Amino acid sequence: MQNTLKSLNQIVIKIGSSSLTHESGLIDLWKMESLVKQIANLFNSGKDVIVVSSGAIAAGIGKMKLTEKPKAMPEKQAAAAVGQSTLMHMYEKFFSEYGITVAQVLLTKEDMYEESRRAHCVNALSALINHRIIPIINENDVVAIDEIKVGDNDTLSAEVCKMINFDNLIILSDINGVYNKDPRKHPDAEMIPLIDRLEILDAIDAGDAGSTVGTGGMQTKFKAARIIASTSKTMFIINSGQKDVLNRMFSGESFGTFFDFRNL
Repeated sequence: MQNTLKSLNQIVIKIGSSSLTHESGLIDLWKMESLVKQIANLFNSGKDVIVVSSGAIAAGIGKMKLTEKPKAMPEKQAAAAVGQSTLMHMYEKFFSEYGITVAQVLLTKEDMYEESRRAHCVNALSALINHRIIPIINENDVVAIDEIKVGDNDTLSAEVCKMINFDNLIILSDINGVYNKDPRKHPDAEMIPLIDRLEILDAIDAGDAGSTVGTGGMQTKFKAARIIASTSKTMFIINSGQKDVLNRMFSGESFGTFFDFRNL
């Protein structure tokens, strides 16, 4: 795994809502600053990085002083509109401390699947990367309704990785990795450090979303894995709550579950 990581120069990093926020929905500044510092370190080592960040609706929930995640679409859209500016303001503030410029990119399903729009997305992202700017991508939740919605950022990050033809996807979440069965229900569940065949995924009960602030559970992560498998690339699922997890992982420590589909 260590040799694999050293060879990865183009990385999409997906940050889940639980990796950025308190349970209240407000941004957790300590969590966010720590992740930004680690991403900046990877970026400064010469790697190309794209960030796919959740957290806009969650941040909006806190700013609007809502007591729970809204269920009605207009309320979700309002929370996204309020929260997205908050989220980007904090990213810009933290990354600028390390001399790094970031750019906001909001996408819908059509932007990635309709041929001409997809080409424009690739061109724009490529230009940002060539200028050593980190794109921070989120779904355009303010205007994305069911017909044009990807629905979760696990899938979005995998689609972005496929679209831009990057080497690797890292999904930062509040789970340690993939287990052979649900660890919340089975104390004897064992984590799987390596998945190199889709048949392994087929044999696991993925369960569903376990976070009150996020939309993705293990099912969406498995969907992301299948997208990555279609490109013969690699993917990691790791727990962002482990101290300096990105720095330690790229220094050779083993974390989470590694999906290696290069030989499919």
